[in-house]
Amino acid sequence: MTDLIRKRVVVTGVGAITPIGNTPAEYWEGLVSGRNGISEITLFDASRHACRIAGEVKNYDPHDYMDRKEAKRMDRFSQFAVSAAKQALADARLTINDLNAEQVGVIIGSGIGGLKVMEEQQTVYLDRGPDRCSPFMIPMMIANMAAGLTAIHTGAKGPNSCSVTACAAGSNSIGDAFRLIQGGYAQAMICGGAEAAITPLSFAGFAACKALSFRNDDPAHASRPFDKDRDGFVMGEGAGILILEEMQHAISRGARIYAEIVGYGMTCDAYHITSPVPGGEGAARAIQLALKDAGITPEMVSYINAHGTSTPANDSTETAAMKRALGDHAYKVAISSTKSMTGHLLGGSGGIEAVATVLAIANDRLPPTINLENPDPECDLDYVPNVSRVARVEVALSNSFGFGGHNVTLAFKKHV
Repeated sequence: MTDLIRKRVVVTGVGAITPIGNTPAEYWEGLVSGRNGISEITLFDASRHACRIAGEVKNYDPHDYMDRKEAKRMDRFSQFAVSAAKQALADARLTINDLNAEQVGVIIGSGIGGLKVMEEQQTVYLDRGPDRCSPFMIPMMIANMAAGLTAIHTGAKGPNSCSVTACAAGSNSIGDAFRLIQGGYAQAMICGGAEAAITPLSFAGFAACKALSFRNDDPAHASRPFDKDRDGFVMGEGAGILILEEMQHAISRGARIYAEIVGYGMTCDAYHITSPVPGGEGAARAIQLALKDAGITPEMVSYINAHGTSTPANDSTETAAMKRALGDHAYKVAISSTKSMTGHLLGGSGGIEAVATVLAIANDRLPPTINLENPDPECDLDYVPNVSRVARVEVALSNSFGFGGHNVTLAFKKHV
């Protein structure tokens, strides 16, 4: 695709179901106030588990967005996706009708999909036999159903897909949606990520591979990106959705524009199934490709919403990657990990973090990295510790990295 035929793409709506707020306004207020969303698990009995803390979505009622029959036939991750998508469409004041339905698409990623229903139906199978399994098990479980159900509930008949790239899934979905609009294949896209993996089997698996924090006696301080005392990530759940729109289409209907999306870089480490490549070479290339795609230089970057998982390997490797990609400017750019407040939403993280990034641009305010009390000497950049900061944000990046070596960076800038 050449620059001559690329269409400009803007963000006109946001939706968010998160551990610190169930609307974009609540989520943003939680971010800038440094609200902790981590607590003891209530969604299942975690007493036998090594990790007993998570960032659960609280006070969420799916019936605010769908009727009881529809909600009953959806896994929780799809409920989150449909709810956040409806919020985002309302925020964008974008009505889907017979005239534009074929030009509005959906891409919503998920790293795991309907794990809860899979676990429940396995129990039914073992206890009661195969004939008692639900006919809705498969359509509730498969990861693409968040995108499919969102289209069903909104009437969007355009391109529809689902990225399943672990913790990069939400960002890949946004980047792929960006490309479709750039190329003229859609006028608008509903895109982001959703996840609801706070389940017994999920926690057993992640604990077994030593990825989680075991700070059960202090959940409020368990997610501590870039801190030398970090011991693993804290699982979160929810969904983050953006409405991307071709710029002239948005302007012609008088839409409010939060920011312009200008760059998308993705690479693979080709190194290890769970560990990032030492030195962050793959992540650095993703950042560099996003900058090149956007036609911006490192010195133009104001803010980075880091992947910042609070794992020993990720945070130091991501710091090295940002230095490698940005050079000396890495020491001048503001960086924060909002996972310090929400926990890690896996495939949903890129969605809610893209929402945070565009709201930072729109509001000229930087969310903090909370719980950064004892900085790791290897993590020596400006991580906006503990308190949000008022600052002009012209260009911002959002990083997402996933098991399997997936690296994604999205670039946004203030719309003028």
